[in-house]
Amino acid sequence: MAAIRTPELTLRPASPGDGVDVWAMIREIGPGENGFHNDGFDVPLSRFPAFLAKLEDMRHGRALPSGYVPQTTFWVYADEHPVGISKLRHRLTDALRRTGGHIGYCIRPTERRKRYGNAMLRATLVEARELGITEALITVNVDNAPSWRMIEANGGVLGKIEDGKRYYTVATSDIATGDIATGGCSNATSKD
Repeated sequence: MAAIRTPELTLRPASPGDGVDVWAMIREIGPGENGFHNDGFDVPLSRFPAFLAKLEDMRHGRALPSGYVPQTTFWVYADEHPVGISKLRHRLTDALRRTGGHIGYCIRPTERRKRYGNAMLRATLVEARELGITEALITVNVDNAPSWRMIEANGGVLGKIEDGKRYYTVATSDIATGDIATGGCSNATSKD
């Protein structure tokens, strides 16, 4: 997958060469919130290369733990500064259809309220289309109004509300790429 560029943001797949700036962002985000799981928040810098290698393996479907699916983790950059994480699961299991869906995301606390989330989600939906996902499922907690508004702004259609979650589908063919060129926290776990 290539980097995606918007006027504000660039999505870059996690890679073994990522640096301390990404590590610092992951630590700032912490363990996660609103269903977003940040497995790397407590990884010491000395173990960061091994963590990145694990993400690379997950992206390519190698050595997946039982119940996991291939997932690409993107670092979201604004002006060469990492501001968020977006995760794209390449397929769904029954469990991911109940909680998690295809896409999860989170903007680091010091970079929130700058409208990065909309562009990040749109760019991740373009990546989903590139993977052949025609309808992306995104689940979000019912009390996370900023996130579900962002999903709706990106064409999300509410399918149901159940067990404290809103279930949206987004037709990836409807995502405009006008200012996106191939080269933008909600539920995010790749475990079923």
